Amino acid sequence: MGRVALVTGGTRGIGEACCKALKKAGYKVAASYAGNDDAANASRKETGIPVFKWDVGDYQACEQGVIAVENEVGPVEVLVNNAGISRDAMLQKMSSEQWEQVMRTDLDSVFNMRARVINGMRERGFGRIVNISSINGQQGMLGLSNYCAAKAGMIGFTRAVALEGARKGITANAIAPGYVATELLSGVSEKVMEHIVGQIPVGRLGEADEVARCVVFLAADESAWITGSTLTINGGQLMD
Repeated sequence: MGRVALVTGGTRGIGEACCKALKKAGYKVAASYAGNDDAANASRKETGIPVFKWDVGDYQACEQGVIAVENEVGPVEVLVNNAGISRDAMLQKMSSEQWEQVMRTDLDSVFNMRARVINGMRERGFGRIVNISSINGQQGMLGLSNYCAAKAGMIGFTRAVALEGARKGITANAIAPGYVATELLSGVSEKVMEHIVGQIPVGRLGEADEVARCVVFLAADESAWITGSTLTINGGQLMD
């Protein structure tokens, strides 16, 4: 039987691509989502991957959600923290609500999710945690102070978890994608898109499948000596 993988925000974009790639690689996959029932149902019908609805920013909801996944699919051995939102505004215009919404969904969620799965991973002597950060967690960006802070915090959290889990067979790594062709960019004007692509040496946006392949690599049993790392995938836009 394949290992069980849980992907948050797993019914659209990068998350859905990760679910498909993990399933193809032999994992038993579950996907969580927050609110788009139509997209979740469409994803479930297309992929055959079970979907579970809860708010990853809510600690108790995460606990109950993971219990539901484990009852239906099995103990979570691979956790992919992909759920994320953006609420863009220049700092002088950013509301406390915009700040808190992004921090809650993008950063608090990685703590909330590990809280339920970490003990089982320690007991079994195996675990893979993959946190989907962003190029904007490695560099600043106008109008994204909340998002940049959350994604940078995710990288620091990953390194600490890697140290704590190392002797228990648990790895923790981050992936920092550059600009990927997903719904997050759907509202960007043509002029802004030209500017974004112009900064990418390979001359195009990334594809969700390209990020998903990195997730499968880090989730593998054979990746046991890779932990505390941040895998940068951005078409050469930022070389770190």
